[in-house]
Amino acid sequence: MEEGTAETPEELLAKQQRKEKKDLQAKVQSMKNTVPKNDKKRRKQLTEEIAKLEADLTQKQEEELRQLNSSSNNTKVEEVMNGVETMKMEAGEQESEEVLQPRVTKAQKRRDKKAAEEKERESRIAEAEVQNLQGVRHQEGVKLAQKLALQQLQVKEISSDGHCMYRAIEDQLAQRSKPGLTMSVKELRSCTADHMRSHVDDFLPFLTNANTGDMYTTDEFEKYCSDVEHTAAWGGQLELRALTQVLHLPIEVIQAESPAIKIGEEYDSEPITLVYMRHAYGLGEHYNTVERLKEPANAEDS
Repeated sequence: MEEGTAETPEELLAKQQRKEKKDLQAKVQSMKNTVPKNDKKRRKQLTEEIAKLEADLTQKQEEELRQLNSSSNNTKVEEVMNGVETMKMEAGEQESEEVLQPRVTKAQKRRDKKAAEEKERESRIAEAEVQNLQGVRHQEGVKLAQKLALQQLQVKEISSDGHCMYRAIEDQLAQRSKPGLTMSVKELRSCTADHMRSHVDDFLPFLTNANTGDMYTTDEFEKYCSDVEHTAAWGGQLELRALTQVLHLPIEVIQAESPAIKIGEEYDSEPITLVYMRHAYGLGEHYNTVERLKEPANAEDS
């Protein structure tokens, strides 16, 4: 562009939108760097957050383009109308009202049509993804119900708040109604962390740094145990192993697509039964508890 030549509104908008995209890319990269690769739950949350940020920016920029195009077209129409009015005054001729009506250009019609088609395509994709996810959840629920029915059990829902595994175990202990066995989520977390700290050799070898692949240092292991005790850190098989040893009870984890996982089989007692679901909520993995299978409301007495 020659020196002294003012940039058009289209050029200014294009420059602004390129900067916005570049800034978003930098922000996304920074967000990715803050989440460990082995933190699957947070990585999935991050993916959803990034997708929303990108979608919001795309929608914002498309609206800006539409407004700019609309403003440009209105200016051109106004110029044409002014010219027609001048001609009418000079020639004294009556022109059709049709000439004075603003008309959308063919180029704008094509842009509007393309934008409408793109919006409809995105809507279909979003709807298909929702339907697919619901379908996967449904199939998982059906398979779990069938497996549990063989043991005269059914799923009992637990809230998804990061404490689901501990809440499920809390519920299982409460169902046993045995003195000394009832424990709160806070107590379960505290006991789990304390047991892991006092049996470092049993747990530390299974924990590695997501960035280096090296086994946790002593400080990293203590940070891990502190998170188990004081935060809503999601629980997994290591924590389940610790809990079997704390409670002296076996734990059985039932899954839809795989055989049940049994932990603490050295303890000869009725197991705590949990249900592991991969597609229960938007973030995926989740633990539920179980309860005795209830008779249908319309079941007839035999």
